[in-house]
Amino acid sequence: MKKINIYISVLILVFMFSCQNTADQSQTNQNTFINEVKPLVEKVLTADEQAALTPDKIIEMLKSGNKRFMSDDLTSRDHSAQVRNSTFGQYPKAVILSCLDSRVPVSDVFDRGIGDVFVGRVAGNFVNVDLLGSMEFGCKVAGAKLILVMGHEHCGAVKSAIDDVKLGNITAMLDKIKPAVDLVSGFEGEKTSENDAFVHEVCVSNVNNTINEIRINSPILKEMEDNGEIKIIGTVYNMSTGEVMFLN
Repeated sequence: MKKINIYISVLILVFMFSCQNTADQSQTNQNTFINEVKPLVEKVLTADEQAALTPDKIIEMLKSGNKRFMSDDLTSRDHSAQVRNSTFGQYPKAVILSCLDSRVPVSDVFDRGIGDVFVGRVAGNFVNVDLLGSMEFGCKVAGAKLILVMGHEHCGAVKSAIDDVKLGNITAMLDKIKPAVDLVSGFEGEKTSENDAFVHEVCVSNVNNTINEIRINSPILKEMEDNGEIKIIGTVYNMSTGEVMFLN
């Protein structure tokens, strides 16, 4: 009987020690989890913060954000709080013109939150009067300091322009992109949509042509750029890596 009592006592001690270790490990795991979780960003850009920014500073912010996107280190944000905090005003940093393509998540690509950037989208990232008016509002009225035109690799609209596709309203849309095809000169190789190198050259040409169209057709934005109030720049998004290449 004495041996049985000793055996039971040992079992109780082992059980208590095991429970304590489990509790300690659980607390350690909880503390580790708390330390690893980043605090959610709730605030949105204010008028004073927007006014203090320069076009070059915004470009550096976008470059840094793209690096975070590529390394899967996006900023944790409380979107519900940002929605509430931006209800009565907006003071974005930039206007970004992107292709319609669903594979290009514009805000995520630059790690931007609610109220950070205006985003205009159209297949082939060209400009028309509506987009120009939107850009003028974004910069002249709402205070954005940068216009960024972003094309992307393997663009279906660019390939369709190269192939001279004819289909409904798509035909008229592609007419806005076709000048970029003609502007590619000195290219050695097949000038077809099957040649990725040629598609890339047309993509870059289209971005640069869009920038020229902005300057030609919007005296307001051209004057703001000449006065150093804004910059107008071009980029190309790499579909394979998530990297945004900034053009000269």
